[in-house]
Amino acid sequence: MDRLKVGIVFGGASEEHPISVKSATEVAKNLDPAKYEPYYVGITPGGEWRLCDQPDGPWLETGVPVLLSPDRSVHGLMVLEQEGYTTVRLDVVIPVLHGTLGEDGAIQGLLELSGIPYVGCDVQSSALCMDKSLAYLVAQAAGVPTPRFWSFSAGEAIDPDEFTYPVFVKPARSGSSFGVNKVRGKEDLRDAVEAARKYDSKVLVEEAVTGSEIGCAVLGHGEDLIVGEVDQISLSHGFFRIHQEETPESGSDNSTVTVPADIPATSRALVQETAKRLYRALGCRGLSRVDMFLTEDGQVVLNEVNTFPGMTSYSRYPRMMAAAGLTLGDVIDRTVSAALAGGSHDG
Repeated sequence: MDRLKVGIVFGGASEEHPISVKSATEVAKNLDPAKYEPYYVGITPGGEWRLCDQPDGPWLETGVPVLLSPDRSVHGLMVLEQEGYTTVRLDVVIPVLHGTLGEDGAIQGLLELSGIPYVGCDVQSSALCMDKSLAYLVAQAAGVPTPRFWSFSAGEAIDPDEFTYPVFVKPARSGSSFGVNKVRGKEDLRDAVEAARKYDSKVLVEEAVTGSEIGCAVLGHGEDLIVGEVDQISLSHGFFRIHQEETPESGSDNSTVTVPADIPATSRALVQETAKRLYRALGCRGLSRVDMFLTEDGQVVLNEVNTFPGMTSYSRYPRMMAAAGLTLGDVIDRTVSAALAGGSHDG
């Protein structure tokens, strides 16, 4: 049987570029060479596309210029050469991209134009989950509690007396915890808003939720969903921001992630059911990680949904799936199969 030609797109022109490279490196290690013929396409921080041998190599310097063509007759890559170009027809693409231009519908839109099946959420669900304020509105309509929140557009005045502290100030549409700050008093609000606006003109202010930070990995489409083991984040101080550690592979300086979570069985079931409800309500397909809070009275509150979660050696999604009996290789196989069957982004 011929191997599937798989485009692995990684890197990107966002603050999460280094994390994406690590995720793609881990995906590369877990691709079955008997099933897949990989084509690694790295996007530089400046937005240049490069065809390379491996994500963890010197591709920024040695990669070959390449384009992902929106022309459906190409159905893949145009490799640029001095004499012109050659084409590579791809069967499927795995966009191993995080944050802006990776999880917000941008790359998904290009892939829709190209006609190439791809792993993960479609344009609409990617854009919806990326904007936390819009995701909260959909969650509330689905009967899932969210933090009390306010959103502010670029240049809109924010009255510090409007809130009960502490609050979190976040970019409304940014990945990971970049630009996020916990504000304990109104005198610190302005600086936090300025920090958030470095990443997005739209800013979210939300009341802090008292409870355990928990997460649930979800895989599949529609009624056919698999959930991983629930994980739990224990903090010594501050808030969870592992991707900004100096050496995240060796752990965080303020947090410990436990899989499975040390919570009652009834809470575990509620977390998993809530994750599935949110995943469906937001239109997610392929895979996502749903981050939530579990309050002392047993209520589950949405935090955010990551439509292409980290796949690094220390990332939460693969650890939750592994605890449920699925390796990263299994996750890749299932998401690719779903994409080829039309289940990842059909109408």
